[in-house]
Amino acid sequence: MTEPLRVLLADDQTLVRTGFRLILGADGIDVVAEATNGTEAVEAVRRTRPDVVLMDVRMPEMDGLEATRRILTGAPEKPRVIILTTFDLDRYVYAALSAGASGFLLKDVTPEHLTAAVRMVRTGDALLAPAITRRLVQRFTRRGSDTAALHRDLASLTPRELEVLGLLARGLSNAELATRLHLAEATVKTHVARILAKLGLRDRVQAVIVAYETGLVSAGEREAAQQSTEQT
Repeated sequence: MTEPLRVLLADDQTLVRTGFRLILGADGIDVVAEATNGTEAVEAVRRTRPDVVLMDVRMPEMDGLEATRRILTGAPEKPRVIILTTFDLDRYVYAALSAGASGFLLKDVTPEHLTAAVRMVRTGDALLAPAITRRLVQRFTRRGSDTAALHRDLASLTPRELEVLGLLARGLSNAELATRLHLAEATVKTHVARILAKLGLRDRVQAVIVAYETGLVSAGEREAAQQSTEQT
């Protein structure tokens, strides 16, 4: 991608927005708009069409969770949303990931990590490692509860794709999946792409959530999941 990366900052703290703008600008990333609440963020996305939104969770008028839902259901060209939080494993972060956010960052993130994260999600990758996502899912998923769940029918997946999804949900990278399944890494990438396409998912983060919410993988069942992958 040769076009400049365009970012929208949504945070009610002026110092946070100023600091992030300076960090991103120094790395050649264009901050096209700022918002102090979720309502402003939704309007600014429609007006400026950024590639990535850095979205605070707790803001006045409309919080970052509702703003994320509206942005990712209403925009014809949906940006990638990174959730900003001051708390690791914030319960709102899981709901935001379910709503379609591509990951989250703590507000004390280093400048290098911030710019790398923004560039990463722009290419379509999930920001956080599956292992971190798994911790979120294990803590906050309540199967059968009325949450922003990603209900999906796994019947469309082949046995191999189910196997890949199960391992992906346990935190394995593409390289680790290739080693475990005795496949080329390119083949693994193809399987992951097909899983996302069949289930209508944006990225690996949502795939991990689906694996838990459908019961394919459950908290505390790592050994059973590992044994099932060795039967193929």
